Amino acid sequence: MEFISKLFPNVVHKVPELFESFQQTLFMMGVSGTISFSIGMIFGITLIVTKKGGILENAVIYNILDKIINLFRSIPFVILLAALIPVTRFVVGTAIGTKGAILPLVFGTVPFFSRQVESALAELDSGLIEAAQSMGNNPVEIIFRVYLKESIPSIVRAVTITSVSLVGLTAMAGAVGGGGLGDFAIRYGHQRNQVDVTFATVIILLIVVNLIQGLGNYIIKKASH
Repeated sequence: MEFISKLFPNVVHKVPELFESFQQTLFMMGVSGTISFSIGMIFGITLIVTKKGGILENAVIYNILDKIINLFRSIPFVILLAALIPVTRFVVGTAIGTKGAILPLVFGTVPFFSRQVESALAELDSGLIEAAQSMGNNPVEIIFRVYLKESIPSIVRAVTITSVSLVGLTAMAGAVGGGGLGDFAIRYGHQRNQVDVTFATVIILLIVVNLIQGLGNYIIKKASH
């Protein structure tokens, strides 16, 4: 403890606040991640089945969804945070704190994850789709029994990559008062020049990222066949 106190003198006096910030980061990741993965999965599947040559080919739906995803992917997250302030206030009643960060996090994560899912499903051997169609499977059955079932390792990889990216976005949300570890690091580490606070935050984020990556790799290894 004496060594830790010397190494992180300012952090020692802010342990309860650091723990609260960590909880806020987990909350933002959990809520925004659940919403983003659900919507992104639907969008990704829609893109793959409505594209040219897809099992539900529809140029209108594909082009509209494709353009919307490209639009939001092209906007830097910090700018997106500011641009969505009126919408965030209307939806959740506030544009600051963890609640205020959820909506921008969803808007920033869904386009990225949708593309990841699209790429994961696109890796599937087209012969499997043709075989399923020849056996009389309808589009819904093909989506669940072929696309999703056979692409589990690729989808898990997409979830892992997106989760790691989401860690960075939650930290960035702290720049505009979104709470969490990013806000903690900016308030003390940057604005008050307490370097040990910044280092402690970085270490925690590195641990979180490595845990996510390790869990993802384990599931991919178990699901691969």
